[in-house]
Amino acid sequence: MATQKPKYTEDELVASLKRNDQAAFEYLYDHYSGSLYNVISKIVRDEERAQDVMQEAFLKIWRSISSYNPDKGRLFTWMLNIARNTGIDAVRAEGRKPGFDDIQDNLERAEQNASYQPSPSTMDLKSLVEKLKPERKILVDMVYFQGYTQEEVSERLSIPLGTVKSRIRTALKDLKNYFSV
Repeated sequence: MATQKPKYTEDELVASLKRNDQAAFEYLYDHYSGSLYNVISKIVRDEERAQDVMQEAFLKIWRSISSYNPDKGRLFTWMLNIARNTGIDAVRAEGRKPGFDDIQDNLERAEQNASYQPSPSTMDLKSLVEKLKPERKILVDMVYFQGYTQEEVSERLSIPLGTVKSRIRTALKDLKNYFSV
């Protein structure tokens, strides 16, 4: 008789992770690694290096789970930021620029590989980002999916830095409103 792996709500998963429950961490890896790996591999652009960065990202997640605050965002978003930043740091440490792709491709790959979706309304990121005005959508793409800094976006698009920051802030507010609808 095979043992059945536990299933968690997001709150239960976070609580178990904060208690250093190894089964919860295995569950986390099994259900999120595909999506996070796709983001990392797009940034790193080297399969072997992406696997190393993925392992490093999960170690960071494991070590810093106690700092996760559900009031500030969903677990997936928090982990996605850790994975993205770990990938960007790895590429920059090698003296290269992060890889760049279309936001549509990144979102489709993440959706195909995510097997844990806390709430369909909050995980339909593709359609939510598509609702943004084009001038905001491109900034979200460049900063959050391609790894550019706000300063680099300002230079590349010849837009004042203050405009970039305010458009991103507005885009994030719009996305937050879309999540709560």
